[in-house]
Amino acid sequence: MAKAEFGQAVRRWRDRVPPEAAGLVPGGHRRAAGLRREELAMLAGISADYVTRLEQGRATHPSGQIVEALAGALRLSGAEREHLFRLAGLAPPGPGTVPTRISPSVHRLLDRLTGTAVAVYDATWTLLLANPRYAALMGDPARLPGHERNGVRRNLLGQGDSRVRQTPEDRRRLEAALVADLRTAAARYPDDPRLGSLLAELRSGSARFAELWDSGAVGTHESARKTIDHPAVGTLTLDCDVLTVAGDDLRVMVYTAEPHTEDAERLALLGTPARE
Repeated sequence: MAKAEFGQAVRRWRDRVPPEAAGLVPGGHRRAAGLRREELAMLAGISADYVTRLEQGRATHPSGQIVEALAGALRLSGAEREHLFRLAGLAPPGPGTVPTRISPSVHRLLDRLTGTAVAVYDATWTLLLANPRYAALMGDPARLPGHERNGVRRNLLGQGDSRVRQTPEDRRRLEAALVADLRTAAARYPDDPRLGSLLAELRSGSARFAELWDSGAVGTHESARKTIDHPAVGTLTLDCDVLTVAGDDLRVMVYTAEPHTEDAERLALLGTPARE
């Protein structure tokens, strides 16, 4: 990897991203022209220390997932994204792979939802981007190990979303919806190596996944009503809707509360990182 060039590119592109992208009100005294390192880290779901090491050329061999996360958070064009992959010594994902680029139009949508908890996933349910309100609600994605950023793996092989209260029936219903959705993605991207590795890991590690997969169910995970036990503001019951961006095959997950309720008041309290 051209370490110095990679870091310089990240720093240069970070300076042009508006603070509003991190849910910040423009104005006030800011030393950084665009995003601070901590803000880029939050948007990309990685640690601020890792961003620092990348920019200073002290971190080597970032994974394709990290490069893609940075490209999305930095709002890179298609050509810029390819360039960042090549600076990392990686081949840009080909046309047969699961799309992970977040288009400018989706970024504009997120800019208009800064007061709403929103996360963007790819077709395999791997988290690509979470806004500050989502991070405050569900926990900072930067604290998740890389493999835990995939929702199917987290629910079938891990502990699931620790803040979401689930009955056994809720969990089984979610697992079935996620596996059916993943089967749809596998049919659409049969040659994607990352997806192939995920399917192999799930089949070998989860009897529940194998049972659901062998049932042949195909579908989409669309919406739910979730009860979240938050460590700072208490319990919230929220609507969780999943919007599909057809051309980019992305899933935009949006958490909202019914207006003028205690849930809405508690959700509004999550406007600062201190409330995580």
